[in-house]
Amino acid sequence: MHYAEITGWGKCVPPARISNQDIATVVDTSDEWISSRTGIKARHVSHVSTAELATVAAQRALDCAGIDAKDLDLVLVATCTPSTVVANTASEVQQRLGATGAAACDSNAACSGFLYALQMATAQIQAGMIKRAVVIAAERMSWYINWARRDSAVLFGDGAGAVVLEATEQALGLLASKSGCDSSDRSILHIENFGSNINKYEAIGGSELHFVGPEIFKRAVKGMSGACDDVLNQAQLSLDDIDVLVPHQANLRIIQAIQQRLKVEDDKVMVNIDEYGNTSAATIAIALCEAVERGMIKPGANIMSAAFGAGLTWAASYIKWGQRVTPVRQSSAELPPCPQTGLELIADAVAACQK
Repeated sequence: MHYAEITGWGKCVPPARISNQDIATVVDTSDEWISSRTGIKARHVSHVSTAELATVAAQRALDCAGIDAKDLDLVLVATCTPSTVVANTASEVQQRLGATGAAACDSNAACSGFLYALQMATAQIQAGMIKRAVVIAAERMSWYINWARRDSAVLFGDGAGAVVLEATEQALGLLASKSGCDSSDRSILHIENFGSNINKYEAIGGSELHFVGPEIFKRAVKGMSGACDDVLNQAQLSLDDIDVLVPHQANLRIIQAIQQRLKVEDDKVMVNIDEYGNTSAATIAIALCEAVERGMIKPGANIMSAAFGAGLTWAASYIKWGQRVTPVRQSSAELPPCPQTGLELIADAVAACQK
């Protein structure tokens, strides 16, 4: 049987940062209000496109794996903030990487997107259809934000993460997964004024994100915890067998509720929402990379990951890590310099929203 080992990993976080103190100059809020309710202390704002974020994360993952882009069979981009819809964003990433001949596809499951995409690419490798893939989760959530709305303006950030999957005969990589969607309540988390349902000839205002926080909280905890239970049963594992929990970084309270429900110790839970906020599909991909960097993921580690997003989609995955936790080669992939601060980058958008 074929398996899909994670042999490379890389992240790309834009340099421009907006602290809670900074955002308090834009909307009526404070560091105490934000951090006590969400656990967020800062978020990063991109000066480049989603495709550029994705490309740098992917190149770093390829360098980590020690393979060249021309050896890829698939470039899969999970995003709900594509640079372009037609042609897809993955095709631009494929072009930028020089992954000549690789299939290129976008997928959108919002915050669950990385785990959905990981399942898709793994299934192709398991079926013998491909041998190597790069799975990227990249988001520019700041593009959707209405900077006059405190409830959403403080939550989201930009960034990207990627992993390289390679076929192996060893039982490594994604070994068990469960995904689903509670579409009956899809209206509680949505982007308005976006997509082909709208009348493109009518002036309707900017696109912005709307959500019902308390309802999302309840469904996220239930959906993610239940999916983790299903995956553990599928993999015939107990919670004691899990070395690291890498949850979606939407709200620290949600993470803590899932941790308590699953009875996982603090030192086994990867948390970085304080620095990045919610980067949608990119949260787990970035967190996975940082868990390796922090030494939380060791050779042979058992990793549980779970996410919940718009749709309302949910997913959980059990990943068996291989033996390598250091890059094969160092990467020189970088974003172009950003001469502006985070507040300077969003200044025009803030002015428009405040009108």
